[in-house]
Amino acid sequence: MHIDQFKEHFHTVTDKRQSAKVTYCLFEVLFGSLCAVIAGAKGWFDIREYILGHHEWFKRNGMFLHDIPADDTIARIISRIEPESFHTCFINWMSAVHTLTEGQVVAIDGKTLRGSYNREDRTSTIHMISAYASANKLVLGQHKTDQKSNEITAIPELIKLLDIKGTIVTIDAMACQTDIAEAILDKQADYLLAVKNNQGTLRKAVEKAFAQQRAATLELLNIEQGHGRVEVRQSHVLNSEVLDGDFSRWKGLKAIVMVENFRYSKGKTPTLEYRYYISSKLLSVEQAANAVREHWGIESMHWVLDGVPQAHRIAA
Repeated sequence: MHIDQFKEHFHTVTDKRQSAKVTYCLFEVLFGSLCAVIAGAKGWFDIREYILGHHEWFKRNGMFLHDIPADDTIARIISRIEPESFHTCFINWMSAVHTLTEGQVVAIDGKTLRGSYNREDRTSTIHMISAYASANKLVLGQHKTDQKSNEITAIPELIKLLDIKGTIVTIDAMACQTDIAEAILDKQADYLLAVKNNQGTLRKAVEKAFAQQRAATLELLNIEQGHGRVEVRQSHVLNSEVLDGDFSRWKGLKAIVMVENFRYSKGKTPTLEYRYYISSKLLSVEQAANAVREHWGIESMHWVLDGVPQAHRIAA
């Protein structure tokens, strides 16, 4: 994307510094910082080193013409940005540079950011809800909450901001709520929601529907092995009409999914786990297996977040 196009998406981010004291342009500091973070910078010092290493390129593009700010100066400038304004600009930018395709998986998950805990204030940890385009490994948007328990209210707010038409939105069991399912459908997307004991009646009905499949011999298997670990998965999909009970409150419900997961690790007791899901789309077995698998791609993004100190997360 051309610099001028980038500027169009972030021009609404306001500079709250007193104009008489401004030495460095907000845009060049913001642009340089984002470039550095994308390139792997993990702190203000790294950001300055990145800009310094590419100073000739920045100067050719009209930025940092005379000098490069100190890392503390970069931190002060970025810290004065209104987070909500930056967040809106970021989501619009992501929508412009990334086009979601029909049936693509968008994984939504929460993560408590390592390093955000303040011992003097036990409620001060930052919990971030992220929407992640699994195929391209790209974060589409994030929403900050103060507590993990606030995920249920934060997820619909994030969904409203995203253009997810035609995608399959996957979320873990905490977000298996009728309001969230409806919010996804309202954006012309489909949901694939994990079902656990927080939806006890639904969970029991789904388990009962798959009783025959659990008793059958494993056949079409997805086998992964490496590093002393063997994992075997098999997926099943049924029409939601087989459910025993009235689940009409789940808007658009069309299918239920079960994934059998057998795992063996050297030196550990083998485990067999059953995972259950509901979907607004009647998926094939292959589509269901891929969607469930792709959801866990968001875990790789969480590893990146854990590696970046909280004080240096400029978008938070």
